[in-house]
Amino acid sequence: MSVLRLAIPSPLRRLFDYLPPRGMGAAEVQGLSPGQRLSVPFGSRRVTGYLVEVCLESELPDSALKHAEAVLDPQALVSPALLQLCDWAARYYHHPPGEVFSAAFPRPLREGKPHQANGTPGWRLSGRGMGLPTGALGRSPRQAQALAMLQGAEAVANTEFAARAISQAILRNLHDKALVEKCTLKLPQLEPASRPGLALNAEQASAVNALLENREGFSCHLLEGVTGSGKTEIYLQLIADCLARGRQALVLIPEIGLTPQTLDRFSGRFAANIVVLHSGLGEAERYRAWEAARDGSAHIVIGTRSAVFTPLRAPGLIVVDEEHDSSYKQQDGFRYSARDVAVKRAQLEGCPVLLGSATPSLESLHNAMTGRYQLHRLRQRAGASALPVIRAIDVRRQELQAGLSPLLLSAIGDKLAAGQQVLLFLNRRGYAPTLQCHDCGWVAECRACDARLTMHRRPARLRCHHCGATQAIPRQCPKCHGDNLLTAGLGTEQTEDFLRRHFCQWPIYRVDSDSMQARHAMRELVAQVNREQPGILLGTQMLTKGHHFPAVGLVAIIDADAMLFSADFRGEERMAQLLTQVAGRAGRAEVPGQVLLQTHYPDHPALQAMLALDYSDQARAMLASRQAAGMPPAGQLLILRTDCSDSARGEKFLQTLRDLTRDRLPTGTQLIGPLPAPMQRRAGKFRSQLILLAPDRRAAQAAAGLLVAQAEAGGARRDLKWSIDIDPLDLY
Repeated sequence: MSVLRLAIPSPLRRLFDYLPPRGMGAAEVQGLSPGQRLSVPFGSRRVTGYLVEVCLESELPDSALKHAEAVLDPQALVSPALLQLCDWAARYYHHPPGEVFSAAFPRPLREGKPHQANGTPGWRLSGRGMGLPTGALGRSPRQAQALAMLQGAEAVANTEFAARAISQAILRNLHDKALVEKCTLKLPQLEPASRPGLALNAEQASAVNALLENREGFSCHLLEGVTGSGKTEIYLQLIADCLARGRQALVLIPEIGLTPQTLDRFSGRFAANIVVLHSGLGEAERYRAWEAARDGSAHIVIGTRSAVFTPLRAPGLIVVDEEHDSSYKQQDGFRYSARDVAVKRAQLEGCPVLLGSATPSLESLHNAMTGRYQLHRLRQRAGASALPVIRAIDVRRQELQAGLSPLLLSAIGDKLAAGQQVLLFLNRRGYAPTLQCHDCGWVAECRACDARLTMHRRPARLRCHHCGATQAIPRQCPKCHGDNLLTAGLGTEQTEDFLRRHFCQWPIYRVDSDSMQARHAMRELVAQVNREQPGILLGTQMLTKGHHFPAVGLVAIIDADAMLFSADFRGEERMAQLLTQVAGRAGRAEVPGQVLLQTHYPDHPALQAMLALDYSDQARAMLASRQAAGMPPAGQLLILRTDCSDSARGEKFLQTLRDLTRDRLPTGTQLIGPLPAPMQRRAGKFRSQLILLAPDRRAAQAAAGLLVAQAEAGGARRDLKWSIDIDPLDLY
């Protein structure tokens, strides 16, 4: 008897065997395809499983196998290449395959609901209805009229029946007689067209021509272009070629906030069906976009991280914009990198993939320098704009108002008076990061995390930015009952309040995750700013990610020191990327750009490098240092973490794991720990980690497999959870 091997959404890192549904014949079983969904019993629940293969036998006896209950799809809804991608991702990231396969389906399908094609609901002939002669059912005039309409067409929409006063009840009567069935009429297919692109400079043209020469088959390209160099125009011209060949393009962006801007730019260039996919959409809207991508009616798919698993009928190009951005890495659950998955997907689909950034990750630069990726560099800005002038402001011994020095306040006033816009970067939301009692020294701390609570004024609450817990702002110190409570430090709300008082005649826009919660908030902000009226943009790194504000003449980093000192080995890389991206918002049109960095450490080597070198030179120097130390990308890193209510138990679990595996690990691998995480307690759990550094990817994968197998065999207690993170972006 045939056995169905399924991926079941569960924490278990294996596949599960089932017998076919009762009554299913051998021919029907052999006709099943990988990727079809089945409803199956799993413990006391009924779940949706995904067929991986049909086998001749199982390691378990037939008596131990349960029957699947039903096949939910007449055929697979996703392509073999996408199934291969899910299988690869489950193995590479050592994650339960059922949870990975689920990532390729929208929630209704994961819940076992019927597949619904996009289109107009209607009816068509079926069964006995297909053999009835013209004029049948004469004794029932309305049924006869409906039947005649269906005999004259392949299918008829509900709206057409309604226009002739034929109710759904009449059609249901025909259905009960096995004469008709419901169907979905496909929407008219839009033939895509594109408007002429902009004139390219020599560097842009060289990059476009090189990619067009590799338009067929897999190839991976890194587009390293300074801010404002016209990377988006290159994307648009390549996508135009892709659509002209009848293929689809998938464009990944790092943040939901960039979706409106990107969609507007693409809609202005293409007369095509463009859909977006991100977590901010409602389930129905997300499903329609997923189905349009799957059936090929969507020509361009723009999405955030999870869109990399969207099925495409005819993939022709994958673009990963701002490829360095940490938002592409899922930090919990299925910890995948959408950038790396996109490269693998392009390989499986047989199409080119383009990674673009002004500040490429050291991993991508390493791949380009070792010949795995083709490198294309844009060293100059497009059009008449020039790179901004960067200058450091030594704020030592200066009187600061809401973090702003007199020199910066003067520069802001000058730019506003000249009709330009100013962008101020402060990567701390809220009013102040600390609330402290001046009498006894008490500090407001989170009860569940090793972190201080941030004070917010709108609404007035203390919030933990790690676990999300909130508390009311106390009127008195809970320790000494004194009322001399002071704030320490600076947040965007505090600086906003000062700016509104000091520059009251100009509009102030605060941009952080608190002020941009409304669904269309970012779209409305971009529209307002792009009217190019003078004003001040104040915000966190939400402002740094690819936004194009042509009227910004001054960019200022209010507290550059916050990025200078990091215990993470990627700290210097992140600082260089962030400073470069922030600076790149200035002078993007004819307006000359100026960048000011406020610092107490003007002689710090990292700041000096920022002032003297462009990012490309900084990155190559950092890459040489990483290679000398054997750190990624020269080596491979993975972390095995535990979360437990008892810190000692978590460390003991990892220590046992280390003791049982260290003599069997591949040559050249190095284990570090177990150690407490830098923030040991978070959301009420104590976190510990075991770090493994391997000389190459093969050794890292072998070590990961050994560690995972031993961890699963270790039988962790219910209150102890462990996870593995392949290619982690931070050690936090």
